[in-house]
Amino acid sequence: MIGIICAMQLEADGILALAENKKYETINGMRFCRCEIRKKEVVAVVCGVGKVNAAVCAATLINVYKPQIVINSGVAGALSPIVSVGDIVIGTKAVEHDMNTTALGDRQGEVSMPDGKIMYFDCDARASKLLNKVSMQLEDTKTAMGVIASGDIFISDRRKRLLINDRFGAIACEMEGAAIGHACRCCSVPFGIIRAISDDLNENKGVDFVKFCAMAAEKTVRVLDGFIEKYCFIVPSN
Repeated sequence: MIGIICAMQLEADGILALAENKKYETINGMRFCRCEIRKKEVVAVVCGVGKVNAAVCAATLINVYKPQIVINSGVAGALSPIVSVGDIVIGTKAVEHDMNTTALGDRQGEVSMPDGKIMYFDCDARASKLLNKVSMQLEDTKTAMGVIASGDIFISDRRKRLLINDRFGAIACEMEGAAIGHACRCCSVPFGIIRAISDDLNENKGVDFVKFCAMAAEKTVRVLDGFIEKYCFIVPSN
């Protein structure tokens, strides 16, 4: 089973338009849809904005539906001039840029886990490679792979964006991906992130995000459709 966590209802609607045998269930205030796409079993859900919503959603999805992989999809703001509005970013790692216990001697972004401290949550390499391959088939769209930074704040200030880029090597920022990666690591489930760039370093006001949602959803839904079709599950050895 493939779990898909969307940041936008518009995007989830696009995914579900491809689906058959849909069955809905509301858990922890979130509406999960178990369905079939491209003859693959899929669960799709909208998590809501922010890291806590995203983490609760991911943990619920994993505990209830037992997916083999979780993919997070949505929009993001550019942190680097290498990507601009309409481009696709595939995560290789995710970091919580607003996690800050530096007063205790930690590095910014470092998270204290039961087994030690960690800064970056690694995306599944096989899934990221396939997401990138499918994204590169989109017309008039540039695809980049790199670190995605997440935090509970919409960052519009260019200087703050460049600071996150410099500090973490991140090329895009959003508000959910690293929290989903955090939950997936705790549950030992691989994850991937795909984001469409809604606003670049020069055009980065909230209104750009709103205007871009429909275009972003169309692009990411096409990539997810191709990903689902081509993704092959690895059968664990006994």
